[in-house]
Amino acid sequence: MSATGLKERLIDRIKEIDDEEILAEAYRLLGTDSDLEEPYKLNTGQRAAIDEAREQIRKGQYLTNNQANKEIDEWLNK
Repeated sequence: MSATGLKERLIDRIKEIDDEEILAEAYRLLGTDSDLEEPYKLNTGQRAAIDEAREQIRKGQYLTNNQANKEIDEWLNK
């Protein structure tokens, strides 16, 4: 199907929808209001935590998913 045909089908389908929640979700999925949203601003504490985590990763001080899951399972079994 061509882009034009797909656009026409979408427009026709949207015109048939009366459910506000579905329309809001479609609007969100299309990203039409992303230009209106401001980027999330990190505070000083959040930036510090991210910097610390990056440093830990650089030093190899982290767990793989498997290691973390194993530790969680061990903790839950206590």
